[in-house]
Amino acid sequence: MNWRPTTAALAGLCLAVSAAALPSGAAAAPSGTVDVSAHGSAAAAGAALAGPPGAPAGVCPTGVSYGSPLPATSVTATKIRSGFTFLEGPVWVADGGYLLFSDMAAGTGPYNVQPSTIRRFTPPSTFDTFIANSGSNGLALSADGQQLVAATHDQRNVSAYRLSDRSRSTVAANYQGRAFNSPNDVAVRSDGVVYFTDPNFQRGNRPDQMNGRTSVFRVSGGQVSLVDDRLRQPNGISLSPDGTALYVGAYSENKIYKYVVQPDGSIGARSVFVNYIGGPDGGTIDCAGNVYWTSGSDAQVHVYSPAGTQLGTIRPGNSGTTNVAFGGPDRQTLYVTSGPWGDSGLYSVRLNIPGYPY
Repeated sequence: MNWRPTTAALAGLCLAVSAAALPSGAAAAPSGTVDVSAHGSAAAAGAALAGPPGAPAGVCPTGVSYGSPLPATSVTATKIRSGFTFLEGPVWVADGGYLLFSDMAAGTGPYNVQPSTIRRFTPPSTFDTFIANSGSNGLALSADGQQLVAATHDQRNVSAYRLSDRSRSTVAANYQGRAFNSPNDVAVRSDGVVYFTDPNFQRGNRPDQMNGRTSVFRVSGGQVSLVDDRLRQPNGISLSPDGTALYVGAYSENKIYKYVVQPDGSIGARSVFVNYIGGPDGGTIDCAGNVYWTSGSDAQVHVYSPAGTQLGTIRPGNSGTTNVAFGGPDRQTLYVTSGPWGDSGLYSVRLNIPGYPY
C-alpha cells in the first residue's frame, strides 16, 4: 500500500547479489512478543508442517497438474461493494468462511498517522467491523490459523490479533532497538517464519530511525533479522507455495524481486523477477506458482508464470488497485481491493487454480 495522506512467495538459479553481501544482525524480540508458529502443541505443529513449508497446511494439494490460471488473457473482476475509504491487505479465514481486510483513513494527530479498521466480509453480502482501531495494513494468518498477523503502522511494528477474542500482541517490535518505518505487508510460512516489508508510507511525521532505509525483515524464533535494505519502498510480499521463493514488489523501482528461501527460512540469492510493473503494490501466488501482482499505475492485477512470463491481466476498477488474496471454500476466488480514495471497493473473480489465502 502506497497512499500517503500528504498526496492523497520456486527457486532457481539467480544472477544477483547473495545474502552474504547484505547487512546482517538480529535483535532479540523484547518481552511480551509472541511466536506465531504452530508449535504451541505437538498436534498443531504436526498439522502445520504436514503441508508444504510455504503455504498453510492443506492449501495446495501435492501431485496436481494445472493448466492456465485465467479463463482469458484479459479478465474483469466484479464489484462486491465500494464506498470504503482505502482498502488493503485481504486475507481469507477458512475456519469461519470470511475475508478480512484493512480500511485506512486519513492521517490524524500531531504525527499525521492513519487510523485503520479491520473489516470482515462474509459471502455473499455481509460486511461488519472485525477490529476497530487496528492500525493495520497488510494481513496474514499465523501458522496455526488462530491469529491474524498484521503489519501495523500505528505502533510501527508487526502485531498479532487472536481471532477468538481480538486480543493484540507483538510479533516484531523493532530492529536492534530502532523503530521500524511503517510495516506494510506480511507473509507467514507454515512453520511460523514471518517476512514483512517496511517502507515509510505510513510513518507520518514520526522520526526516521532507519536512517532513510526501507527494508525487508524476517522474524524467526522471536528474532528479527534483516533480509534486504537496498530496496526503494518495498511494498507487497508473498511466498511461493513450496516455500522456496520470496517475492517482494519494490514500489519506487517498478520491479518485483525474487529471493531464494533456504529450508531454515533464511534468505539466499536475489534476482529481478519482473523488470517493470508500474508501482507494484500487493501480490499473491496460486498453487501452480503463478504470481499475481497489483499495479498502482494501471490499476490492474498482472499475472505471471513462475518463470516471469506475463499470462494476462485482471481489471477490477480504474484506479487504486492495492492487493489480492485467494478465498472461498475452494480458494479459487481471487479477491481484489481497488478504487479511488474515499470510494475504495472489494472485487472478486473466479479463476482456474486455487491459491494462497493472502
